[in-house]
Amino acid sequence: MGSMIDFKRPDGSTCKGYLAEAGKDKPGLVVIQEWWGLNDQIKRVADRFAAAGYNALAPDLYKGRVTQKPDEANHLMTGLDFVGASDQDIAGAVAHLAGISRKVGVMGFCMGGALTIAACARVPGVACGVPYYGVPPTQLADPAKIKVPIQGHFANRDDWCTPQVVNDFEKAMTSAGNKPEIYRYDAGHGFAKDDGAAYDATAAKQAWDRTLAFLSKHL
Repeated sequence: MGSMIDFKRPDGSTCKGYLAEAGKDKPGLVVIQEWWGLNDQIKRVADRFAAAGYNALAPDLYKGRVTQKPDEANHLMTGLDFVGASDQDIAGAVAHLAGISRKVGVMGFCMGGALTIAACARVPGVACGVPYYGVPPTQLADPAKIKVPIQGHFANRDDWCTPQVVNDFEKAMTSAGNKPEIYRYDAGHGFAKDDGAAYDATAAKQAWDRTLAFLSKHL
């Protein structure tokens, strides 16, 4: 089990986050929340990564706010400063983990998947990224500028991060010479959220196993 901590952002202010530790000099992983906030499910993901041998830190991008209502989640996500979340909160989490870990990657779901890609394009010190069903707008992160390994997990039945969005993202990265590992699942958006309506146990396990293999290779 992890615990809440305070860590420094590049601008000198602090951000809270949930840290689950595996031990000194283990690889580090920033776990980025969905639009619901830093809830118990995301904390369980961090705990699960710690059990697998990673120092996992989930930054609290909503500053303590959590919801189960889609309308409120959409309001919170719409009001988020995505540049600040990437360049300050996530960058601070990467730097904090770098102090206790040998290498640091990023991963996240939905909104956190989009921010994972943004961090790979914008944040120094990121070794690799694993986005789940989220791609940011190109004005936040140009896929062609990503130089680190990416493994993406996307849903074929997704009306938010649509198959066309995924295809365009993969094409942009590949055309720039960095071919990502892209996996598509016959499932809906949120298939890896174990307490969600769209949870698909088969797809979630396959994605998890692929994620661990990828992280083991690059971290």
